Amino acid sequence: MFRSQLPAVDAAAVPADAILLDVRENDEWAAGHAENALHIPMGEVVARIAEVPDGGRVHVVCRVGGRSAQVTQYLIAQGMDAVNVSGGMLDWEAAGRPLVDATGAEGYVL
Repeated sequence: MFRSQLPAVDAAAVPADAILLDVRENDEWAAGHAENALHIPMGEVVARIAEVPDGGRVHVVCRVGGRSAQVTQYLIAQGMDAVNVSGGMLDWEAAGRPLVDATGAEGYVL
């Protein structure tokens, strides 16, 4: 499957109540993330797949879209309804979507 064929959605179009899986590293997550996102670093997704909610579309996000595209492809191969968030958290931030840091204060994309 080519990445261009992966289902994708712009950061600005992600529904507020969407299942959002953030696959960035711990330091990136701590600096800023969507408040209700689930954090599983890319390297841990296979071992922690049971933590990914089933029964809804999973929006996968990283910093710019490369890692999330790989994870989206993996989740689809596992039979899940997954979509890559194009442009990642950089586009999320640029679209004015809220970010919080590890303390709950306003965050930023590292």
